Amino acid sequence: MLGYDWPRLHAALNDLPVALLLAAVVLDLLAVITKRLWFRQVGVWTMLVGAIGGAVAVLSGLQAEEHISHGEAVHRVMETHEQLGLITLGLFGVLTLWRIVRESRMAARERALSLVLSIVGVGFLVATGVYGGKLVFEHAAGIPTKVLQAELQERAKDHHHGAADKHPAVTSDSTASAPQPEGHVDPPGAPPHSHSPGTPPHAD
Repeated sequence: MLGYDWPRLHAALNDLPVALLLAAVVLDLLAVITKRLWFRQVGVWTMLVGAIGGAVAVLSGLQAEEHISHGEAVHRVMETHEQLGLITLGLFGVLTLWRIVRESRMAARERALSLVLSIVGVGFLVATGVYGGKLVFEHAAGIPTKVLQAELQERAKDHHHGAADKHPAVTSDSTASAPQPEGHVDPPGAPPHSHSPGTPPHAD
């Protein structure tokens, strides 16, 4: 689908719900701090879109699991990532419905509980992302075996950038690099000195 398989599609869909759900909680915190109603109103709709995006991300992740070649170690991390993702989606899904139904009628304690659960949801959201990162950066999940083998062979060539690419240093000592004119003789006891290039031969 547009050059994307399920693992790539899942990776592409992850960022939107994470950003929106985090933004929704930040907006709720700003509403508490500033006492401005519109922060809370925007937070509700931001959370709604984030929850929908989270549902799409989870569904694509479940499909991606079936299309990734993996061993036992990857499977364990993948299962934890999946469980955290489902908990996160469930928590924010319930919060979103609760907010939509009760937003205009919430008492102070109810609103405070809603905010606390949102912050807990952020904790699960971050944990889900951490385990997703482990799948990619520690286990190379989602990278086809042939591609991974080709990359390992390329790295085995041991190509380095550094000392081998540097050119020999050029000294800036003009007395060492400037040729001495032929036929030049300094008298005994003359202090050390140098002549500019092109000085004609002479004897002192």
